[in-house]
Amino acid sequence: MAESIQQLQEKIQYTFRDPELLHRALSHSSYVNERQNEHQSNERLEFLGDSVLGFITAEYYYSQFKAYPEGDLTKLRAAMVCEKSLCGFAQELGLGAYLLLGKGELCTGGRERPSILADAFEALIAAIYLDGGIDEARRFVLRYVRKAAGTPGAFHDYKTKLQEIIQKNPEESVEYVHVGESGPDHDKRFSVEVHLNSNVIGRGVGKSKKLAEQEAAREALTLMGIKL
Repeated sequence: MAESIQQLQEKIQYTFRDPELLHRALSHSSYVNERQNEHQSNERLEFLGDSVLGFITAEYYYSQFKAYPEGDLTKLRAAMVCEKSLCGFAQELGLGAYLLLGKGELCTGGRERPSILADAFEALIAAIYLDGGIDEARRFVLRYVRKAAGTPGAFHDYKTKLQEIIQKNPEESVEYVHVGESGPDHDKRFSVEVHLNSNVIGRGVGKSKKLAEQEAAREALTLMGIKL
């Protein structure tokens, strides 16, 4: 187990001062219940990790998506902290291989169960937070949030950047026009044009109108020769 713990710490790029916190984050209730000892399951850590993740994600989107109203920021955060996303992050980390599970869960595929993986990922966030503070927790979480936003570094709010450029000429105005959508209800694609004084200067497609607008603004900036 010690070797596995070391491997996981190398993956998360964080070494625990209190290894017991990591052990607890990996301990599913089925494992603890079978042993009936003093060890705790990861359920309380999961509770805390959910809040830490929500705060870090909200803080990131608030600072990076300056053109988004509260409702859209809420939707973005909800998509990031949902079970499907967290399970994907856990699978990327290979977290299932390190989980401590009871015999029943092991026999029924607990290492791949989305709910168990998502909960363990939140528990891991809480363990890092308690051991190293909010800065270490933020560093870990943003590795996944930034990647999910579609870029290796910080997400760029292209709409705000375009607006700042256009505002230098008071007579100019920008408008985003929804021109169509395609695909089934569970996987729609929205098409948007960005107009400058009624002239199309960029087009974008995305899984939501807001993301399509960002793509349209990005294309407009590229065509204007702006370095992104």
